[in-house]
Amino acid sequence: MENLDLIVLREILGWRKAGKKVMLATVVRTWGSSPRPIGSIMALCENGSVIGSISGGCIEDDLIRTFSGKDQFPSGPPRFLKYGITADEAHRFGLPCGGTLEVLLEFQIDVGVLNELIEQLTKGSLVQRKCNLSNGVVSLKNVITPTELTLTDTELVNTFGPEFRMLIIGAGQLSEYLAIMAIFNGFNVTVCDPREEYRGSWNVKGVTLTSDMPDDVVIAMKLDSRSCVVALTHDPKLDDLALLDALQTNAFYIGAIGSRRNSTTRHQRLIEHFGFTKESLSKLRGPIGIYIGSKTPSEIAVSVMAEILAVKNNIQLPRDMDVAAAKIAISAPHNDPGDVICGI
Repeated sequence: MENLDLIVLREILGWRKAGKKVMLATVVRTWGSSPRPIGSIMALCENGSVIGSISGGCIEDDLIRTFSGKDQFPSGPPRFLKYGITADEAHRFGLPCGGTLEVLLEFQIDVGVLNELIEQLTKGSLVQRKCNLSNGVVSLKNVITPTELTLTDTELVNTFGPEFRMLIIGAGQLSEYLAIMAIFNGFNVTVCDPREEYRGSWNVKGVTLTSDMPDDVVIAMKLDSRSCVVALTHDPKLDDLALLDALQTNAFYIGAIGSRRNSTTRHQRLIEHFGFTKESLSKLRGPIGIYIGSKTPSEIAVSVMAEILAVKNNIQLPRDMDVAAAKIAISAPHNDPGDVICGI
């Protein structure tokens, strides 16, 4: 599964190439609680088809009722709509208490510009999209770092990024569960395992499966700030090779499976034999995941995926959700009642 923005953009392109008129809605402002973040997009075709999401569904329904099935589908320059201004409206549109959001509606979707945006995203580029509010004209610019959506009196500027990527080292059962969850969350997933006995039983569709050595795959993928690496083989000859090169990249998450003892041993090994320091290993996570008392491969995959998403979304997890900290607290022989870990 591609990330949601790219799915929406591809669908818009298909509609426009078929000669259909399309409306693009973007969340540009929110006040209080809101069901979807600023920058979220959805698209409505003149035939009533809709893709993407800007709310829990109620606002999408209102836009469908308002704009589709008309003799004349709207056109002209962009316009703004605001939802949830009063308590009654917030209740009507299913917004959280006190929630208000404003959306920008665009009707002049240029096929050529849209096609160029999709091509750049598919190549892995980060693209800034500017929409002139007076006439709807859109321009594109490749950028190095993402920026927050900005709205002025004259233009909307939003950054569209390529897919997030996940490299999994090892093709075991845990990797299968993690790959499925990653795909579901919009990641492009590559699984690397030179061991034929593991690759032979792999059955998750939509994943790039390779037999190349892990370090070669890390180098070939050119990992960036939208990439993550998860080493799951328990074999230092495979996991460490990938970690050595991954730690030299800007990958937002680098982690390896293993117990607290194995993680400590791995750090010592990388320091003693490969010239790393405690500081240079600060990006290496392990034991990975958040502590939910997971035992089975599927539960462990949930734990790991949750941690990856938290890091991706810049969320600082409470210490009592850290695997190592939680297990230390639980294994303490005489825990004070106040030290009980909550939520386990």
